Amino acid sequence: MKLMKNDQFDFYDSSSLKIYNLNQKVKYQLQILDRLDGVTKRHCEDVGNLCGRICQYLRLNKTFTVHCITCGYLHDIGKSLIPREILEKPTSLTDEEFEIMKTHTTLGYKLCMEDVELRPYAEGPYYHHEALNGTGYPQGLTKKDIPFVARIIRVADEYDALVHKRHYATHVNISETLKVLIKDANPGDYVPTIALSEMSKNAKVGKISPRILKALFRVVIDDILYEISSLVDYLQYLKDNIKRLEQVGRYVKRMDKAHFKNKKEYYRQGAIMLLQSGETLENYSQVLEDFKKALVTRQTRIKALYSEIKIIKGLRV
Repeated sequence: MKLMKNDQFDFYDSSSLKIYNLNQKVKYQLQILDRLDGVTKRHCEDVGNLCGRICQYLRLNKTFTVHCITCGYLHDIGKSLIPREILEKPTSLTDEEFEIMKTHTTLGYKLCMEDVELRPYAEGPYYHHEALNGTGYPQGLTKKDIPFVARIIRVADEYDALVHKRHYATHVNISETLKVLIKDANPGDYVPTIALSEMSKNAKVGKISPRILKALFRVVIDDILYEISSLVDYLQYLKDNIKRLEQVGRYVKRMDKAHFKNKKEYYRQGAIMLLQSGETLENYSQVLEDFKKALVTRQTRIKALYSEIKIIKGLRV
């Protein structure tokens, strides 16, 4: 699964897997999810895309990456067969309902195995809730028996579920979600043999792979940097408008101080020419204050996002 020399997965290459060029069988199954539960459909897409980006940082080859993305898209396909009153229940599930919900793994597996085109991706739906320490379902497998693709999906699945549960509008405080995942991580992909004390620390294996979680960290940092980049672009827009409206203010002051009518009109017309849609000489000062407040808000968020990156880089798995 390691990359060969010069073998990289280009997410902008037209041959790369995207939702619109999935084979028709996969599209059909995802459309079933969309009709039953749009939230689950979106979650499947998000998990599939996250899987691809994690694979990129794990330096896995293109063939495996495409396979992992497809398995990610299909990981919750079994939920199309879960009763809607359970799938869409707004409150906590009862123990009995949760047992039914858990069957989406085996139901998804059967859906894939019954179709020759979906069969290669059955491991995604079937194994994605298995845990390295054997506490997962449906089989309670341990690390050595869980396919690598399912370990990747599990990390992407848990992260996306936490993000949507917490309704993030920005990546500020996203590190709190990553800390939750760290609690589920294996203390190490290997057991140290340097000292008995180190061995005892690693005796209790976690649920998810730290190697994969670290790759997710890098994906999240990329997303934060993208948010910062978008905010920086918006900052320039705000600064340009503040500069423009401050110029309006200077024209208005000169207009008020002018003694001759033609001078007043000259400055008045100069101010009006700088106004944009919805702005007037009566409200421009309020608009200016709104822009200034927005600038401070965005600058504060950028600082918080850079702090978030620093926190994530300091997290230890």
